[in-house]
Amino acid sequence: MARIAGVNIPTDKQVQIALTYIYGIGPHFAAEILKATKIEPTARVKDLSENDVQAIRDEINNNYTVEGELQRVVTSNIKRLKEIKAYRGLRHTAGLPSHGQNTRTNARTRRGKKTTVGGTKKKAPSKT
Repeated sequence: MARIAGVNIPTDKQVQIALTYIYGIGPHFAAEILKATKIEPTARVKDLSENDVQAIRDEINNNYTVEGELQRVVTSNIKRLKEIKAYRGLRHTAGLPSHGQNTRTNARTRRGKKTTVGGTKKKAPSKT
């Protein structure tokens, strides 16, 4: 099992797809990494030699910010926005979407489980 940037990447997948399991590497960066290391994107991870895996490791360590370091950068950026009271920071603090989406009907993922406000419906008159 190949371990790159502290992540065990799946051995049965193609290298280009397997690299996307690393936080911070998407399809575009995976293709760039493989082009720089001259490795065939459709090769399976289990078929790679140790030299190929080491070349991928070196390329990622030297040229890309991934995993824990990238998460720290993102967290610090959000924290900075909150401290300077930027609009996006206030949206993060309130747990609302920060990129201009509507919240009247959707945004359930960001806002959480729906809570109904009680006491708004008029009571039916009771028979006596």
